[in-house]
Amino acid sequence: MPAPRSKSLFAWEPSPFIVVGVLLLATSIVRPEAPPWVLWPFVALLAVAVAWLAGSLLRGGRSANPDQWGDLTTLEGLELVDALHVDRGVRAVAPVSDVQRHQPAIELALLHGGTQQLAVLVPRASRWLSRRYRIGVQLVGGDHPRHAGFLEEAADVRWRDALDAMRQRGQYVRVPALIVGNARPFKVELDLSGLEHALEARPDR
Repeated sequence: MPAPRSKSLFAWEPSPFIVVGVLLLATSIVRPEAPPWVLWPFVALLAVAVAWLAGSLLRGGRSANPDQWGDLTTLEGLELVDALHVDRGVRAVAPVSDVQRHQPAIELALLHGGTQQLAVLVPRASRWLSRRYRIGVQLVGGDHPRHAGFLEEAADVRWRDALDAMRQRGQYVRVPALIVGNARPFKVELDLSGLEHALEARPDR
């Protein structure tokens, strides 16, 4: 089954805030003296929206791993599949996008893990307030995972369905990563040469 490209409106974090805000504005129109067939359905709708907002806040406070944006807090409890380097005639290196937004995290990963380390690929990751799903890149060479950005578009398109299928089985792929640069702005490159072999070795269960 193809992986979803974006979050549904019900899963999008701002949705309950928007709905509650619109309904609160509507209270200036729907007054207590309104006809019952208008007032009571409106009150019920407002109550449902407030409950939806409360539920989303509670879910946001839970320590899921990965969380709703695809960030990892630890590798404990995850089933990791290593896609180590494989010699190929064609260079299979993919740059990580959005690294400019994550320079502090990349610098900490470099400090604790060195220039060559591993990275976990996390499908269904996203930026705050974005509905678009992407494949997150978590550097894991240090004391805990650090978000470095997202897999670049061409690699995302090629691998998203297979990686998402593994995610649904509780598996995440770990690939070699290289932090490029001696000072900011750092870049991050991923070695995907062993990814196809790792996926073939893990058929659907």
